[in-house]
This record gives sequence, C-alpha cells and structure tokens, in this order.
Amino acid sequence: MKELVEKFLQRLEHGSNYSAHTLRAYREDLRLHLEFLEERGCTNPRDVTPLILRRFVVGLRSSSMNYKNTSLARKVATLRSFYKFLCKENVIEHNPAHILRSPKKAGKLPRFLTVREMEALLNAVKANDLQGRRDRAILETLYSTGVRVSELVGLNVADVDTLSELLKVRGKGKKERIVPIGSLALEAVKVYVASRGTNGDTALFLNKNKRRLSVRSISRIMDKYMKLADIRHNPSPHIMRHSFATHLLDRGADLRAVQELLGHANLSTTQIYTHVTTERLRKVYNRSHPRA
Repeated sequence: MKELVEKFLQRLEHGSNYSAHTLRAYREDLRLHLEFLEERGCTNPRDVTPLILRRFVVGLRSSSMNYKNTSLARKVATLRSFYKFLCKENVIEHNPAHILRSPKKAGKLPRFLTVREMEALLNAVKANDLQGRRDRAILETLYSTGVRVSELVGLNVADVDTLSELLKVRGKGKKERIVPIGSLALEAVKVYVASRGTNGDTALFLNKNKRRLSVRSISRIMDKYMKLADIRHNPSPHIMRHSFATHLLDRGADLRAVQELLGHANLSTTQIYTHVTTERLRKVYNRSHPRA
C-alpha cells in the first residue's frame, strides 16, 4: 500500500496544480489511513470496503485530535482521490470511497481590520533601521496586493516591476499572476532593497542571516506590530488579505476583479467577502434604523 500511496502522490505532484502545502496534507491524511488499515491487518487495497472507510472517518470524528469539519472534509476528499486513482490503475475494481460524504463546513466569516486599524498597524512600524524598513515593506505589500503569505515569501527581487508598478506572483499550483502594487508599498519595497543591497540574492524579503523569510517569520512580525498597535485580533497574516478584499469591495470594486487579484480559481471563494460586507451593513442598519 505504501508504494501505491507514493505513486499517487507523485502523480499529483507532476500532473496536477496542487500546492506543496496540499501535497503535504494529502501525505499526512494517507499516513493516518494506512496506520488504521495496518492495525486491522488490512494490507491489500482489494480488501478495503466502504464499511472500513466509514469506520476510519468515524474514528477521526471521535479522536482526541478534535479535527475541524474543514480538516475532515479534506481527509474524505483525499480518500476519494486515492481510491479513484487505484481504480484507474486497475488495482481495484470498485471505488469503496464513493459512499463517503463530506461534513458540512461551518460558515465562518473571515476577520478583517478596519481602515483605521490598518493605518494604526502600518504606523506602528518605525522604519529607521533595516529591519524596520523590511517590516514596513512586508506589511505594505501584504495590504497593497492581497497576496497570500506563502506567495509573499516566495517573491524575488526580479518579480517587482517598479516601472509598471506590478508584481509577479506565484500562487497555488505554481500558477503565476500579475497584480498591481500601490505607490506607498512600492516605495517601501524600493527603500528596503536599496538599504540592504541585492548582493546577488534573488529573494525579496530576507531574515538577519540573509536567507529567505519563512511563513512563520511573517506570523511573528504580524504578532509584534498588532500588539504595538493595540489591535486585539488574531494576528494571522491572512487578516491582511481579508482586509484587502473587504476594503476593495466596500469601495465598489467589481467582484470578478477582486477574484483575479486574489488568484481564486472559483468566484464562489471570493463571494465570502460579500457576506462580510453585507454582515457589516446589517449591523449598521440594526444599530441605526429607528424601526430595524
């Protein structure tokens, strides 16, 4: 079974637009599944039945890991894909995972900063040394472009077109897109790069050891300045992306344009931000209208 899992993952890596993060998640999902099967002496994929798969999913629901519905839904999707692959490879005749149903995802709205909070966050950065100039450039770029943190840390110096004020971004599944970068963010990036020099480095944002910053490093930077600005929100860097989209829609931006800027494959993913703005308007209405 392990050999089949590796073959499946290699097929995904080379033949699909899956990100490295998604591939790691699939690998972990299948590792848990193989452990479950081995504990029950089920080593032949032909012996895997719908009942066994149901027991595996039920076990995940009741496990001490306390998986969220989003995680459970992905694990179910992993099983479906894996056994569908085994069918195509003629390893098994029937897909035992076809009966699995994904749990409903909670309709959780993304958190975002108000314009005033965003200004306080950006003003909390004192760009009077190299680290401060780097941090200002990072926060300005995140808010100006709405890029994912994984996309931000993957940026190279050559990805910044200072003349056209554009940024080349490598998104999920290695898909490239071009996004505009605002004048304030671009100026912050130029000041930072001029201060540190390129020294042959291709990475745009570097740590103190002159190496590319990690996603975790960006989280720590966000946490630092959220506290300095006295903003009591989850300091997840995604809050910058959520704020970017919400502020654009609040000011009348076209939903499909926001979809393209964010790099969403489906419009339905972007539509969650319309729920955010609608919910905010509903609160204002209920608070302000005399007959609400």
